[in-house]
Amino acid sequence: MPSGKEIRNKIKSIESTAKITKAMQMVAASKMRKAQDRMRAARPYGEKIRLVAGNLSHALTDYRHPFLTVREQVKAIGLIAITSDKGLCGGLNTNLLRLALTKMKEWDAEGKKLRVTAIGSKGLGFMQRAGADVVSHLTGLGDTPHLEKLIGPVKVQLDAYINGEIDVLYIACTQFINTMKQEPTFYQLLPLSGELVGGGENRWDYIYEPDAKTVIDDLLVRYVEAMIYQAVAENMASEQSARMVAMKSASDNAKNVIGELKLVYNKARQASITQEISEICAGAAAV
Repeated sequence: MPSGKEIRNKIKSIESTAKITKAMQMVAASKMRKAQDRMRAARPYGEKIRLVAGNLSHALTDYRHPFLTVREQVKAIGLIAITSDKGLCGGLNTNLLRLALTKMKEWDAEGKKLRVTAIGSKGLGFMQRAGADVVSHLTGLGDTPHLEKLIGPVKVQLDAYINGEIDVLYIACTQFINTMKQEPTFYQLLPLSGELVGGGENRWDYIYEPDAKTVIDDLLVRYVEAMIYQAVAENMASEQSARMVAMKSASDNAKNVIGELKLVYNKARQASITQEISEICAGAAAV
């Protein structure tokens, strides 16, 4: 059994750790509320532009944007993996990257090439260790997503799709369900089709002003920007929620460990006192 001093030092160490996890839990809770408000504020616009873009894919027009053209054969795939920059958020990044790795193995078995854009240092490190072809990346996003920072790395994939270097583009991110539940999701960003985004199957006949090319080009750029921003906002809200839950669990576990150590310390102290009393009694009897 360890000595009383060793147990006291261990208790002090765990108490210090518990203070840190409690502080991180409170900070994550504060950031979580802001991230959730930002994410919920962006959802209506994202859902509406998805619907409009889906209807546009069925529109009767002579002009077909490359984003609306489905390739007959898929030989190369683009992937935008969105993760967090920091850890201590439970299995948030692990679950997403495990899903991405499963897909990557399937594509590799089918002989399809993969180009990856990593948003977040956790995803970047994983993709580099996995030997993936990382064509662009972005780290250090902070607590607020900024669209102007996201456009650059994503544009590398968009240009590759237009130039025919990739035939389909996917997004891997974590979708926020509630504070206790976040789900890793994997969906197709390009080519755009009404069936994928929930658009109707009817043929739409729009009137374009000034012309179809200008309107469709601008609308699809807005669609891509909205989807990327929404995915990052969802991931940030999920990150803060997962971190708050993880830190609360760590604080509760620290309290349990401290309680168990105090029980061991009291038993060791009682045993020491009992031994001393026995020695005194033995000495008195000998005299």
